Amino acid sequence: MTDLVHISIGNAAITALLGYAVVFFGLILLLGVILLMGKIMTRKAAKAQPAAVVPAPAPVKAAPAPGTAGELKLYDTDPRDAAMVMAIIADTLGKPLNELRFISIREVKDDEV
Repeated sequence: MTDLVHISIGNAAITALLGYAVVFFGLILLLGVILLMGKIMTRKAAKAQPAAVVPAPAPVKAAPAPGTAGELKLYDTDPRDAAMVMAIIADTLGKPLNELRFISIREVKDDEV
């Protein structure tokens, strides 16, 4: 019986190498199983897809809704803040929002004033 407390350098090296070999053998087996399962799943997915794939039509840009005044460009402004500014201006002028045309809204920083 081998004394595990007083083991020689040679026996320790052999034991370590055998341990590394077992771990790497297990990792190689795991790699093989993963690759095999990947190929099986790829074949199943290829069989499940229809033979002819029709490309999706290009998105069509929708026409503006009735009463809108075109696009609005926001520069360094949160859309929520821009909506509040537009609502305040419409209320102050006493006009409906769809009668006003906002081209762009930009936040003015404190150092720009």
